[in-house]
Amino acid sequence: MNKLFSVMLAALMLCSPVSGQTQEDSPTVDDLSVDMIRSAENVTLDEFLWIKRPIVVFADSPADPRYVQQMQYLTDDLYALDVRDVVIITDTDPAARSAVRTQLRPRGFMLAVIDKDGQVKQRKPLPWSVREISRAIDKMPTRQQEIQDRTEGLPRG
Repeated sequence: MNKLFSVMLAALMLCSPVSGQTQEDSPTVDDLSVDMIRSAENVTLDEFLWIKRPIVVFADSPADPRYVQQMQYLTDDLYALDVRDVVIITDTDPAARSAVRTQLRPRGFMLAVIDKDGQVKQRKPLPWSVREISRAIDKMPTRQQEIQDRTEGLPRG
């Protein structure tokens, strides 16, 4: 795991629970980050098929300011991403030639938003806020179906 990733994860562990929820019933930022943020070293996109929506953040170095900014955006609102079944995959080592890097072939910094069906829905050369990512996800047919399935199960009153 690269040094910057480790430092960012440690900083997240010091944070309070996700805003808008009580401490007793909400996952902490630490809980979410451990489950949601993964290095691309030992990951393939196929393992998330129909289970999670990968957001892949590539850079040629963990010191790339765009990478640092993107990770800050993502970690600032992990709860909104968790609700949308997102897993964040990071790759800042081009020399390691991870399976994810080989499959998506980024050049420098790149953000890729992938749906549960395995299709790349967005590729961005600059950091994107969680609000923008959430809007893009919410427009996906699979997400629309999830929302519909949830609302149909609610009692009417």
